[in-house]
Amino acid sequence: MYKFDLHCHTKEGSIDAHIGVVDYARLLKIQGYSGMLVTDHDSYKGYNAWKNLEKKPKELEDFVVLKGIEYDTRNGGHVLVILPDGVDCPLLEKQGLGLRKLAHIVHEMGGVIGAAHPFGYGYFAIMNTRLFRKNPDVLYLFDFIETFNAGVRVYSNLLAKQLAAILRKPETCGSDAHVAEKIGTAYTAFKHPITCNNDLIHVIREREKVRMGARRTPNMYKNRNVIIKNLGIYGYWTYNKLQFVINSLGRTIEIRKMHLRYV
Repeated sequence: MYKFDLHCHTKEGSIDAHIGVVDYARLLKIQGYSGMLVTDHDSYKGYNAWKNLEKKPKELEDFVVLKGIEYDTRNGGHVLVILPDGVDCPLLEKQGLGLRKLAHIVHEMGGVIGAAHPFGYGYFAIMNTRLFRKNPDVLYLFDFIETFNAGVRVYSNLLAKQLAAILRKPETCGSDAHVAEKIGTAYTAFKHPITCNNDLIHVIREREKVRMGARRTPNMYKNRNVIIKNLGIYGYWTYNKLQFVINSLGRTIEIRKMHLRYV
């Protein structure tokens, strides 16, 4: 089996992460992982830091680092996006697209999207959004569901697993690690080697059988101070709202560029 962490944050690409992509990869490799999917918040900087290394560390020469992103939608929570190899989309580094628009663009480009921690905290989770409450059919826009996330409570993951079964969607598993101690707490294992984004997209689309697992840590589900947790949620909500406005013009420009390129 080939073990991958399919939800990873690096300090190069996520403002709330504290470990670099090389150190992240090294810790996974030590624990028997074959690779990782970098899913920084609205950024490819973590993946690019790996890609642009002049020389990979010798012990990581066979370690696979895939390019993904965790996109902050305007109305549908956090969404994991995987595009085919060689396909670049600067638009995805400008948060604020609506879920339907995002799904349309990604699918037109040959990629797939997944609901990150769908029963997680606050507006980060699709199931807590007004969009879902008014239009539950939007769940069918997703190509896969993250059914285990090491950053949310046990019951949230159980509900996510039930959701995937109801929708008949493939499942993925990831640590969502932002700090070193959470690295290696979750994996998705494949029967065949995953060497590139196209391989991963193929497995998801074909709904190939995967294995998932987790390594429990002492504070894996430790209750956080409610005040601190809410400050984090609403602080990030405020930050995103500002970014949605700031990126408005940039999104419009990138969409027009894509229209000229693909139409």
